[in-house]
Amino acid sequence: MIDKEKLGNYPAITPKELEEAAAQAVRQTRAALVEFGEAFKGIYSEHNFYSKADNCQWTNGFWTGELWLAYELTGEEDFRRTALKHTESFRIRLEQEIETDTHDLGFLYTPSCVAAYKLTGDVKSRETALLAARKLASRFHEKGQFIQAWGSMEERENYRLIIDCLLNLPLLFWASEETGDPMYANIAKAHLDSALKVIVRSDFSTYHTYYFDPDTGQPLKGVTHQGYSAESVWARGQAWGVYGIALGYRYTGKKEYLPLFESVANYFLEHLPDNLIPYWDFTFSEGSLEPRDSSAAAIAACGFLEMADLLDSEKAMNYRKKAMCLMKALHDVCAVKEPSISNGQLLHGVYGRKTPYNDCIDHGIDECNLWGDYYYMEALVRLSKKWRPYW
Repeated sequence: MIDKEKLGNYPAITPKELEEAAAQAVRQTRAALVEFGEAFKGIYSEHNFYSKADNCQWTNGFWTGELWLAYELTGEEDFRRTALKHTESFRIRLEQEIETDTHDLGFLYTPSCVAAYKLTGDVKSRETALLAARKLASRFHEKGQFIQAWGSMEERENYRLIIDCLLNLPLLFWASEETGDPMYANIAKAHLDSALKVIVRSDFSTYHTYYFDPDTGQPLKGVTHQGYSAESVWARGQAWGVYGIALGYRYTGKKEYLPLFESVANYFLEHLPDNLIPYWDFTFSEGSLEPRDSSAAAIAACGFLEMADLLDSEKAMNYRKKAMCLMKALHDVCAVKEPSISNGQLLHGVYGRKTPYNDCIDHGIDECNLWGDYYYMEALVRLSKKWRPYW
């Protein structure tokens, strides 16, 4: 069973709180739309406020996704018009190959162009998303059977996957559904199997990054880029595992993913502090002065809601309740409730924190970040209506 003690004693978000939270999230999005126009937001805030950015970062799709979520909640034409305008920018980005040498094409094109097509039937958005899927598929290594995370495919030091990529796979599954070509889904399934075999440890914690031998494709070692150390558990990485395995189960129906999901989810829940907002790495526990990462809680909440939608049982109700507890904590502790505080949605996130044991740098610490904002809002929408997932 899932973590009876900690979450059992924490209240779930109430219908009134949910309604208030969704309304405030829309107000924040509407105000930001006035401020940013057709521009994009930067990856993270500074002193809780985002600046304008070009469409050249791995996170740009999340801001467009927020616009689509706000459109779903309100039907307001301004959200729809601007989000569709963004899809034109994403097409240019692909054509000009602006920072597309990455697995993050799913993060970029699923909440922007796939969402646009699903919500409006826009044919150009469909074409753009399919081009992005083709580009993502080109990053698959036959040796090792995985999609390379970043950088040139020719450089041996880049021969690795990261746990985040589990959320990029839906772009490939969608492409197979749209085209009837099984190639995309076959690549996604192969990556999913390869990743879950190596990235989930025996105690059901997770590695951030895993390297493979470029000559043989054999797994070599698990390390970290953004966690505290190679053997610690990066909180956001564990959350990517929760949501990613749920999505993997949706697309493949593999029964073995169900107990794996439960165990990875249990690890996440059992290592939460009392207020349910995780420290940025689970090596830290109650009383630590290290910063929290609210985005990890938002991602995990979406993962629980995704799995709840796939089950017809007491477990489904249990997962939904866990998500509602996490959302209550986020609403109470992290949600932006006044535009004077921030032009984002969710305070107290961490992009990266430098330690003696990783190769990260300090940035976006105790700030809003775009994925945290997006997944918080996605969870609100999932709880507010019957939602057709973008992923």
